[in-house]
Amino acid sequence: MTVTLAERSAAHVSTYWRKTQDAEIKALLPSSAQSEEQALEMFQKSLLPAATSYGKVILADGQYVGDIWCYCIDEQAEKSAMLSYCIFEKSLWNKGIVTQAAELFLREIFERYSIEKIGAFTYSANIASIRVLEKLGFDFVEEWEEDGVLSRYFELKK
Repeated sequence: MTVTLAERSAAHVSTYWRKTQDAEIKALLPSSAQSEEQALEMFQKSLLPAATSYGKVILADGQYVGDIWCYCIDEQAEKSAMLSYCIFEKSLWNKGIVTQAAELFLREIFERYSIEKIGAFTYSANIASIRVLEKLGFDFVEEWEEDGVLSRYFELKK
């Protein structure tokens, strides 16, 4: 399977919003957007010159299957960003797509931004996401419970 990244559009954001409303996906992926309109507003802000988020779509054999993005980009004080990703086509879970996409994306992010590290949060029950982060070389930093849910934080240094 050939995995590539492409530029995001408003149409991608709308598709992503609809696909990620699936109960199983929502249980694995926290989202700050509470509506499709809010997701589109956040996307528009990511296009501004001083944006602190940046993302791409993930294509598997040319088919749009998910998104990968970074947020909280801080090139000044912390010299860091946060990573997030989601494959919304559940038939393609556990096929190595996110790992391949993240390898491409991380290379681009470290070249594009003056950052020294990238962090990532995942629910402790999301074993597939933990495995992706480990394969990419992220180090486990800490685990905590919030609202009855265990989460883990990982970090990758340049």
